[in-house]
Amino acid sequence: MTASIKKALYFPITKIIIGISVCFSLFVGVQNFISKPFFYSIIPDRNIADPFIHLVSVIVLLLGYYCLFRLYDKRKITELSLKHLPKDMLRGFTLGFLTISLSVSILYFLEYYQFLGITTAHYSFRLFGLLFVAALIEDLFFRGIIVRVCENWLGTNTTLIIGMLFETDHMLNPNANLVSLFNILIWGFTMSMLFVYTKRIWPPFFFHLGWNFAQPFYGSNLTGLNDMGTIIQSKWSGPEIITGGAVGIEDSIFTSIFLSLIGIILYVLAKREGKIIKRKISRKA
Repeated sequence: MTASIKKALYFPITKIIIGISVCFSLFVGVQNFISKPFFYSIIPDRNIADPFIHLVSVIVLLLGYYCLFRLYDKRKITELSLKHLPKDMLRGFTLGFLTISLSVSILYFLEYYQFLGITTAHYSFRLFGLLFVAALIEDLFFRGIIVRVCENWLGTNTTLIIGMLFETDHMLNPNANLVSLFNILIWGFTMSMLFVYTKRIWPPFFFHLGWNFAQPFYGSNLTGLNDMGTIIQSKWSGPEIITGGAVGIEDSIFTSIFLSLIGIILYVLAKREGKIIKRKISRKA
């Protein structure tokens, strides 16, 4: 391999493109041509079959990422380390769920949120499995590949901006508006900081799961989607800036404040602990 070819192959943008392309192609190929045909042939009920398909998808994504970058970078894949997994799982999910819960609590005391009842009849755990896989894809690609590679290449501060901009694809979600754009950028900053501070995929991933589960749990739309089911039957009223309107509680000003505080606190801690990387163009990603 010539020096120029090697340089092009290991250029950060090339690494990002190869990483996402290989992992996503492997995921789609195995799911569409192996796991779906197999499980749908032996389990007629898709509500039962889909969780198995999602489990295979998760394993394929993680193994694909691990093997690719183990060979590509010739390093330990510490961002998938299982050493702190139980704590990352508990803390991440709890923090994500609590962030939404605090906003709902404020709306309840302001009498903009009314509790009507509770039932799991309107909630699909099949859809939760789909959200599980979708969150893993986003966090593995955005944080595990884009943020990780760009941080080692351009430094943390520039990478945070990049991480925020990549999240603007959520503007394609139903009912998104200018307020949504502001909140999406905050989301990108805080999720990037969860990875920057811990250098592991699990904290942002489980925060993402807690965040996504909490919204339909309280009867809210999820990122503009109103077909994700609910557990708590509720009634929402009041200004959109407070309730989040058709987008859901994640678009509430209170949620924005709490999410911003988490990101800022993590940034301050990271800076204090020397985890903010300065820009070094010559540094290997």
